[in-house]
Amino acid sequence: MKIYINGLFYSKEDAKISVFDHGLLYGDGVFEGIRAYNKRVFLLDRHIERLFYSAKAINLSIPLSPEEFSEAILETCRQNAIDNGYIRAVVTRGVGDLGLNPLHCHKPTVFIIADKISLYNPKTYQEGLKIRTVSTRIPSHSSISPAIKSLNYLNKILAKIEANLSGADEGLMLNQFDQITECTSENIFIFKNGTLMTPPLSAGLLPGITRETVLRLSKELGLKTEEKDLILYDIWTSEEVFITGTGAEIAPVVEVDGRPIGKRIPGKTTLLLMEKFRELTQSCGVEIYG
Repeated sequence: MKIYINGLFYSKEDAKISVFDHGLLYGDGVFEGIRAYNKRVFLLDRHIERLFYSAKAINLSIPLSPEEFSEAILETCRQNAIDNGYIRAVVTRGVGDLGLNPLHCHKPTVFIIADKISLYNPKTYQEGLKIRTVSTRIPSHSSISPAIKSLNYLNKILAKIEANLSGADEGLMLNQFDQITECTSENIFIFKNGTLMTPPLSAGLLPGITRETVLRLSKELGLKTEEKDLILYDIWTSEEVFITGTGAEIAPVVEVDGRPIGKRIPGKTTLLLMEKFRELTQSCGVEIYG
């Protein structure tokens, strides 16, 4: 495996960053998770755009242009002979001192990993997930904006620990107003009374790229879609539920808080969107090998 660090490639064993890097010391940095399918990087431009938005939001200057960053990602895939895989692109504040002041970090660190990923067992996509509402809340926009894909994931990790301890596959997180936001790593959709619904970004969630893709596919399929505030009652009484994310893709949910969703099997709308999404990933993207 070859890992990109600040313009050079290193073996997995030799790929190192300083213990004084503020990405490690304080979670000061941003990242993107990106997928490659069939020798193409899926929605690369949109991922790069979101990465640069996240960096701008925390006043972090990325030392590459969007075009240069895209090429670095493609070259990392080539170095690792990636046809189908997962790419993690990270930008940290860089090396500083033991204080948290970012002014003491003079050069950001950029590293890119391209490898395989299997977030859930393949049986999960046939049998569905069980999720549970957790007590850990999504921060408000006046705290840390959920739109920033930062390295500080402790909030989500605490939620995942709760889900693990309860025996659930995933944790469902609410905001300060008891509205549904997202799971620990994925956005969430429900299907009820002929309408596909998902929480709006204003509820406090990451603007997921797979979420955007599902909304677009749904409209192309003639499905009625709506971004609206949702509460637990809405998900408990829904006919179908699924989660979306770069790692998870589209994964069906068959139980929420011990309550069955539909017939405890993936629903027709969910399966249709899973099929269309897989077709899309196999047919579009930026070619890795030209």
